[in-house]
Amino acid sequence: MDLVTWSTEVAGGKLADALPRRWAHVQGVRERARMAAPVFGSDGELLVAAGVLHDVGYAPELVDTGFHPIDGARYLRSLGAPERLVHLVAHHSCAAVEAELRGLSAELAEFEDEKTPLRDALWWADLTTTPDGGPTTIEDRVREITERYGAEHVVSRFVRRAWPELLGAVERTSDRVEASSGQG
Repeated sequence: MDLVTWSTEVAGGKLADALPRRWAHVQGVRERARMAAPVFGSDGELLVAAGVLHDVGYAPELVDTGFHPIDGARYLRSLGAPERLVHLVAHHSCAAVEAELRGLSAELAEFEDEKTPLRDALWWADLTTTPDGGPTTIEDRVREITERYGAEHVVSRFVRRAWPELLGAVERTSDRVEASSGQG
């Protein structure tokens, strides 16, 4: 079984029934990741797999720390998932900033942030997908997050603090995708 099929089965098994809206989001992220995958050659499959698994840590039965990137990465590690996949899930969408706000930096340090264009592309896919799985802009996505959680919630504080890094990853990936499709 290929990595994307395996990842889809794992994520679907944990999210489809328990959190159908989250499942719709990750399916949308998977499709966005597929758009960028050709830019990454043999790593394209890894990008798509990370896209579908990035929020698996929200599954109620996997909650341990209460911070989904860590909980999801630990679960994937327990399944023997490829290390890069585990690390991408742990560090998706600037998780280090939110982990710091939550007092979980030491736990996140179990996982390496590869700080590569592939990582940026995962952030791009997540941050340009609505909670229902449709495409959006990073500006609208961050606005929606802030409205959903409230201005002083840790998630809203995180997106404000991480904004330069999040925007940079999205812009770099958009430029790569456009250039590879002959539009840049």
